[in-house]
Amino acid sequence: MLDKLGVSLPIVQAPMAGVSTPALAAAVSNAGGLGSIGIGATDAAGASRMIEELRGRTERAFNVNVFVHGAAIADPAREAAWLEWLAPLFAEFDAKVPATLHTIYKSFADDADMLALLLATKPAVVSLHFGLPPSETIAALKSAGITLFATATSLDEARKIEAAGIDAIVAQGIEAGGHRGMFDPKAPDDGLGTFALTRQLVRHTNVPVIAAGGIMDGAGIAAALDLGAVAAQLGTAFVPCPESAADEGYRKALIGEGAYHTRLTHLISGRPARALANRFTALHELTSGRHPPDYPIAYDAGKALHAAAKAKGEHGFGAHWAGQGAPLARTLRAAELVATLARELADVRKAHVPAGLG
Repeated sequence: MLDKLGVSLPIVQAPMAGVSTPALAAAVSNAGGLGSIGIGATDAAGASRMIEELRGRTERAFNVNVFVHGAAIADPAREAAWLEWLAPLFAEFDAKVPATLHTIYKSFADDADMLALLLATKPAVVSLHFGLPPSETIAALKSAGITLFATATSLDEARKIEAAGIDAIVAQGIEAGGHRGMFDPKAPDDGLGTFALTRQLVRHTNVPVIAAGGIMDGAGIAAALDLGAVAAQLGTAFVPCPESAADEGYRKALIGEGAYHTRLTHLISGRPARALANRFTALHELTSGRHPPDYPIAYDAGKALHAAAKAKGEHGFGAHWAGQGAPLARTLRAAELVATLARELADVRKAHVPAGLG
């Protein structure tokens, strides 16, 4: 699959909507990996600009990621109660709590304009997160010659991906930063680790597997490959790169104490997501059984609170997504990081060559 895409290294840079940029993705692709952008947080016009810029920076394959979440169910009473609970925090930063909340992200499953854009621009890879779109959409993308990836957090999800004809499965372990790719966030989650999940999917499906979650260096990539994955996907490792869109608060948090205590939280966006420990994640201790509105309605409140706090110099309410490998992050330019990962991978492989076969 990697050969078909012209990707020389088994390294996929995670899409990371809001953090990955065309400059970051292009640098990774030009260095031999598979660069990615996330367009789930924008509309077709915004996605078009990102793809156009990326195409202007690289002639190599890249991945465009979309969100395929289920429809949010609006609940005015629940949303009002959530805003009432958050109101003292807004007041701390001299800001008014929003009057209402909105569904800020449109699911790819319901976005005809985004599908039309992808069919027109034909990126080498389109990856799906949170679920699968209708079979007709999958067929249209494949007919356009686009390679499809989809995220699975369990063997059940992986089997659905395989049955849908998707080309590769991203095995997202519980260690991974950012949003869990669970098809149904309300369903029980076994919380499988990256390597346990990867091995299950390699054993029980016939689709190439890309391991994701907690992988930060060449040794981690080598371990994923040894378990049968065709590549490793790294996200947190690329957040400190100067080409990413992470703000200064995010970058400082990544090298702070919170990196050693990442937490899976649904408070920020309404879906489970792993973030650096900060003031927002600490609110878990104060919820008293309250539950945020559905994703992405809750994210509207989360973003508004972060904006209010940031305006007053407080960065502790940011969506600082990061995996459990966060303390291993290095501040390097993207191309240098890819070269370092490739060198580390080669060193591990060389060390494992039996004597007399080198």
